[in-house]
Amino acid sequence: MKFLIIHGPNLNMLGKREKIIYGEKTLAEINSLLKKQAEELEVEIISFQSNSEGAIIDFIQEQSPKADGMIINPGALTHYSFCLRDALLDTKLPIVEVHLSNIYAREEWRAKSVIAPIAKGQISGLGWRSYVFALQALVSELRDKT
Repeated sequence: MKFLIIHGPNLNMLGKREKIIYGEKTLAEINSLLKKQAEELEVEIISFQSNSEGAIIDFIQEQSPKADGMIINPGALTHYSFCLRDALLDTKLPIVEVHLSNIYAREEWRAKSVIAPIAKGQISGLGWRSYVFALQALVSELRDKT
């Protein structure tokens, strides 16, 4: 099985920006933890980060035909990117939306996700573990179906 891990805008700044909200771990550290978890689960992951909405959509369109599921932290695109939502929906893959912080405990505008209605689930507020739990859940669910 192969899973796409997509990190949206500003996530390249993890470990530097608002550590009290987003934690100490860098994106490279999170990707390393995910790679280790993927190896333990005997699955493959492809991680991608961009600050560009178009680049994220291009990646989804290019890579999704070869994937079994996706984990995405859309960053601020969560709240308004209908073109990202459409690209995700078009894949027909199971998707888990993740957020490092609890988006429901922050500013009111952050509590609205245009991605959540098309996602299998959402994990929010558990820091870097949100990604690991999402990978475990997707793998478990797909294995249960086979």
